[in-house]
Amino acid sequence: MTHFHNSRIIELMSNTTKPERANRYADMFAAMGAEPRLRIMQLLLTAHPQGLVVGEIQSELGIPPSTLSHHLDKLRNEQLVRVRREGIYLWYTANTDSLQELITFLYAECCTRNRVIEPDELVAIGQASQRTRKGKEQ
Repeated sequence: MTHFHNSRIIELMSNTTKPERANRYADMFAAMGAEPRLRIMQLLLTAHPQGLVVGEIQSELGIPPSTLSHHLDKLRNEQLVRVRREGIYLWYTANTDSLQELITFLYAECCTRNRVIEPDELVAIGQASQRTRKGKEQ
C-alpha cells in the first residue's frame, strides 16, 4: 500500500528549474504554515486514502464553515489537497504526491557538502522502509 509515487515526483522535479521549484515549495509551505491548515492536513492524512467530507473536517476541528472553506481552497490551490464530488458530498484527501515532492525537495541535497551520506542512500533508505512497511501490512 504505497502512497507516494517516486517516479512521478522525479518527473515533476525535473520539469522545473530550482528557483521555480523553490518558489512553488515556499508557497506550499506557507499554505501549511497557518495552524488550522496544518491541522486539516494532519486530519486528512489520518483518513488517507479515502479522505473526509467537509462536515467531518468541520466537526473534528471545530472550524466555522466559511473559514474552513477558505482554508480548504488555499490548500487545494497549492495542490496539497484533492477534492472529489460523490453525489452531494465533497470528499477531501491529502495530495500525498505533493507532500512527498516537498520532502524529496528538502532532502534532495542532504549532506552533499560534507558527504556524510550520499544522496542516493536516502532513496535507498526510503525504499527499504517502504518494503518493511509492506511486509508488516501483509
